[in-house]
Amino acid sequence: MKNFFATPTDEWGNNAVRLTSTGILTIIIVIIILIIIALASNYSKSKSRKLTTKQLVFSAVAIALSIITSMIKLFEMPMGGSVTLLSMLFIVLIGYWYGPYVGIMTAIAYGLLQFVLEPIFYTVPQMLTDYPLAFGALGISGFFYQKKYGLVKGYIAAVFGRYFFAFLSGVIFFASYAPESMAAPIYSLVYNGSYLGAEAVITLILISMPPVSKALKQIKRLTSEE
Repeated sequence: MKNFFATPTDEWGNNAVRLTSTGILTIIIVIIILIIIALASNYSKSKSRKLTTKQLVFSAVAIALSIITSMIKLFEMPMGGSVTLLSMLFIVLIGYWYGPYVGIMTAIAYGLLQFVLEPIFYTVPQMLTDYPLAFGALGISGFFYQKKYGLVKGYIAAVFGRYFFAFLSGVIFFASYAPESMAAPIYSLVYNGSYLGAEAVITLILISMPPVSKALKQIKRLTSEE
């Protein structure tokens, strides 16, 4: 069964595995199921749970932009993680536009897409922590979508959410990479905080600039127009 869904690889050293074509297809099916679940929410009695065609289009564009910008790495860490060209912002925007349900659902789907782009992992719990959970946390921004300064507050909360799971993964799955002079939790805090914090600061400075802030507010109005 292991070789059916994943096969050993030496790309990450010992004990790492890479998804087979069957494994990748399985993840893609899971992504499709997530989308179907989101579509099914159109029939929910709760208005906040509805996902319209317009939402799907804007969300798809945001996900596409996030994937493209995630490949533009301003700085890359030696053991994974990088400062990208604002890739987290585009996923955060989905929650900012449509609230936590749509935000979290699409963020989880995005995390799985990131995994499909580089389908290498050690264990299933590690994969779940580093991809659907860590990236899914970016959807936390949705809890601030009707708040004053909602994008800034939502972005900060979303990055902290991703940081939490990145820290957790570092402590549980990658503690052996910590230097002997540093405890694993401290190493994970510093290592993951360095690249996530750097990108967050750059993004917050950018979205706080009046022209950018005004443009993002205009886009939000467009996303909510009937």
